Amino acid sequence: MLNPRYQFVLFAGLALGLLSSCSDDHNDTGTEFAPNMYHSVAYEPMTQTDGDTNTINPYGMNMRQPVAGTVARSKYTGSDSLQKELLHQDLISRTIPNDSITYSAAALKNPLAATPENIEAGKLQYERYCQHCHGETGKGDGLVAKMYKGVPVYSSDALKTLNDGHIYHVITHGKGRMWPHGSQITSANRWKIVLYVHELQNQ
Repeated sequence: MLNPRYQFVLFAGLALGLLSSCSDDHNDTGTEFAPNMYHSVAYEPMTQTDGDTNTINPYGMNMRQPVAGTVARSKYTGSDSLQKELLHQDLISRTIPNDSITYSAAALKNPLAATPENIEAGKLQYERYCQHCHGETGKGDGLVAKMYKGVPVYSSDALKTLNDGHIYHVITHGKGRMWPHGSQITSANRWKIVLYVHELQNQ
């Protein structure tokens, strides 16, 4: 049991500490006891805050300046109209959250024509990335599907009318038990797979 005098000193100290920590400035975050938890020691290229002391890059910037001749995707003006449309659709798709499949279905349209060459190229990509689950004919009977239940049938009433944007979104972000493939398959090849999936829908 502490001596009453020591108890008074202890409580008085605590009260003084609490009162001194109060401030009229509502923007004052107070004393940071672990600043490394708030401020990264490393330079963060996507942020620029007051007090950054980056002495490596010009003007103290964390982000490096683009190399000479860099063209923003939205400013691409090349003569290749197909490449321009692929970039345009890719930019749109990147602004759509991965849980907003209806937006993709409404906004995205396949920039590739359904030529025999594109469909055959889509079949090749399908065989590499999709067939093991969805099956050779899109019936959901691939080797993996035998253990990984619930793979849909493309020609079913629920799926046979799905459009370009919907299919592209699912390939990119995944859906349900299907994992995303956006990091594994290029945008152009995803659109080619969409063309081939349409062929399987119509079986």
